[in-house]
Amino acid sequence: MSTEHEQRLVDLEARLAFQDDTIQTLNDMVSRQQLELDKLNRALELLARRQADIAASIPMDSEDAPPPHY
Repeated sequence: MSTEHEQRLVDLEARLAFQDDTIQTLNDMVSRQQLELDKLNRALELLARRQADIAASIPMDSEDAPPPHY
């Protein structure tokens, strides 16, 4: 094998190693972001349920109703 081919092979192996590392880093980042999104979605659902429960427990009399807007 000529030195030119050997150098090209070494360069390709180095690029492959770098790409593998980059892909793994990106995969780890996406995994962490997905966990954070799941956590935020659960928190949002809990807040929505709490708000609905509070709104349902507050009686709305005609005196307490907000005035109509013109």
